[in-house]
Amino acid sequence: MELWKINLLNYKNLSYFFFIGCFVVGALTASSYSWAASADKNKLPQIGTSGFSVLSVDKERLIGTAMMQQIRARGGIINDPVLIEYINHLGNSLVKNANDVNYSFEFFIVNNQELNAFAFFGGHIGIHSGLITTADTESELASVIAHEISHVTQRHLARRIEAQSRTQPLTLAGIVSGVLLTMINPAVGMAALSTSMAASQQFGINYTRGNEKEADRVGITLLAHSGFDPLGAPNFFNKMLEKYRYTSKPPAMLLTHPLPESRVSEARIRAQNFPKISVAPKLDFELAKARIKARYEGDPEYNINHFSSAISKGQYAFLAAARYGLALSYFEDKAYDKALAILNDLLQEDANNLFYIDALSDVLIALKQFKQAEKMLATVNWLMPNNQVAALNYANVLLEMGNLDASAQVLQDFLLVSPDSFIAYDLLTTVYRKQDKKALMHVSKAQVMALVGAYTQAIDELQTAMTYADDLPIISKRIKGRILQLQDQQEKLKRLN
Repeated sequence: MELWKINLLNYKNLSYFFFIGCFVVGALTASSYSWAASADKNKLPQIGTSGFSVLSVDKERLIGTAMMQQIRARGGIINDPVLIEYINHLGNSLVKNANDVNYSFEFFIVNNQELNAFAFFGGHIGIHSGLITTADTESELASVIAHEISHVTQRHLARRIEAQSRTQPLTLAGIVSGVLLTMINPAVGMAALSTSMAASQQFGINYTRGNEKEADRVGITLLAHSGFDPLGAPNFFNKMLEKYRYTSKPPAMLLTHPLPESRVSEARIRAQNFPKISVAPKLDFELAKARIKARYEGDPEYNINHFSSAISKGQYAFLAAARYGLALSYFEDKAYDKALAILNDLLQEDANNLFYIDALSDVLIALKQFKQAEKMLATVNWLMPNNQVAALNYANVLLEMGNLDASAQVLQDFLLVSPDSFIAYDLLTTVYRKQDKKALMHVSKAQVMALVGAYTQAIDELQTAMTYADDLPIISKRIKGRILQLQDQQEKLKRLN
């Protein structure tokens, strides 16, 4: 489904985000300053357990949620159910083998061709799309994700803030704001971090290198224990070094994750200590790469030539992935019949592949073949109830057909198990608007705003919904309850200070 192109509301200019950003930074600064005044400044951090003096796990969750809301509001996240499903399946296959997991992790992809990945409070991990397309194997991609998971489980950001607060408590605001900047623009963010730590810059650099070594150690162990090739880590490190050895501008990941050659050697030695693991190429990994290239990189004409050439030269580990990329490129070029022929053939080979089903749904909608799309997706949604690819595509096709009640029911059922789905609420807002259900439309719109942290505006939407719910007592009670929930979330943020 073309939900990655969905016309979402623009929340970038809401003043609330400035408040949240300043408030989170201010709350961290105030709490750490009072703590640091009485701390033993000569006390060294304990590996893997420190950081709790400045930030509890509960505070990390709250701050992580607020930061994630800011990132959503800025835009740039790929809201693509197929890729969301893939990256979270891969990430959670690693998390289930990790130690010291205090959160349910959320993995997301940033539409950026730079090589970068980052982790922050509360188990949030972002991967730039360029990193996925650059990796040659799923083990290489998994090695980066395992590294970022290790930063989270070892609480490196909290420990960094705690260590810095012992010498310069008032620079904490600069550190946190620098972290936020680094996620969006690594070069600017690292400059902000460097400025904020001017008086103890070498200490900060050394501490970062210590964190990186620990994340390498824990990450490679996690990689091996999860059934991936542990050599994926040094192989990807070496690839980055070779690619950028003679360039003046290193990739974003080398700015945020320093990579001296000694670190590559140490990673290779560590990986070789594990039994050799032979991992077969993964079709889903190749399909994800093809999807990113076809939909987020280059133009349709270039991509058609690229995938056609790859097919003729046998350059893909799976011919099916190149054909899939070609079908998506034809779709982008509005050559729907050519895309349809390829996708029908692919589905004959793999009937329940969600990559193919999603793409075929787009093609059938473009060709106005709604009945065929509805029949296919009804079956898939029955086989995989509340799977986000199946449910959201099915709801979208029902919406296109004008079957609004059925579309709303599918989305409501899906939101019971996935209450933070930005796409589902946005679709539901459209459904309610077409049904002229004003109260429910404003409620759904409020949920979208809440997911980007605009609590004040979300409450305003709910209060507007109340004016249309006078003769709907049950809905009215639910609206009042939701207002109280959002007010409580605001209060929890305030209590951080």
